[in-house]
Amino acid sequence: MSESKDTIYAESHDNLSPFKFDARVASVFNDMISRSVPSYQPILSMLPTLTREFRKDQHRYYDLGCSLGAGLHAMAEGLKNTGDNSEITATLIGVDTSAAMLDQAKEFRCPYENVRIDFLEQDLRSTDIYNAGMVLMNFTLQFVPLKHRDSIIANIYQGLTNGGALVLSEKIRYDHSRTAQLLNDIHHQYKADQGYSQLEISQKRDAIEHVLLPETLDCHTNRLKSAGFSVITPWIQNLQFISILAVK
Repeated sequence: MSESKDTIYAESHDNLSPFKFDARVASVFNDMISRSVPSYQPILSMLPTLTREFRKDQHRYYDLGCSLGAGLHAMAEGLKNTGDNSEITATLIGVDTSAAMLDQAKEFRCPYENVRIDFLEQDLRSTDIYNAGMVLMNFTLQFVPLKHRDSIIANIYQGLTNGGALVLSEKIRYDHSRTAQLLNDIHHQYKADQGYSQLEISQKRDAIEHVLLPETLDCHTNRLKSAGFSVITPWIQNLQFISILAVK
């Protein structure tokens, strides 16, 4: 799996194309997201613990928008048998529309015999979710057109078993202008601290502006309530980047 440095926006682009998850992005994705999303690594580090909480025999565990498979690796760690007389078998399903992302994700060979990993190259609207112990959407819904988000969350709810969980990580929007500006400025400083130039920060912002469409925390909470989730709580947040735990 590639660990190349992200330099996609290091040179000036006269005709800046909208951001997309193509082969160029796939080749630098690990570096890009780690240097751009301050809560990404903390979420990954806690996912094994979270997955163990929802670990059940013969259940399915989904990563919707799995990119290079980092979330799948973390969930597999949480699903492995540990010899404590609670052995299980489980299936992980990684779903993504990007063939370039999946080509790299498929290089991962799960070291745990009790965990099977399958991959699906398809739109989330076409994904059949059933007997799910946990579903991960790690900064995925924000790239889905607004008109489809309600139905995707409702489909996830229906596919979860009782007591199953959705982990929904998103960049959120603030209606309060001063709060929004402050967090945006701090985020840009964070990216600069990770080595991105002002040109890179500016061009990435312009390329992704109409592709990543954030919503407020209230929008996400209300959607989850409408779907039927009984427990809805933020569990990790850093700046505008939040992860919500919702339990059926």
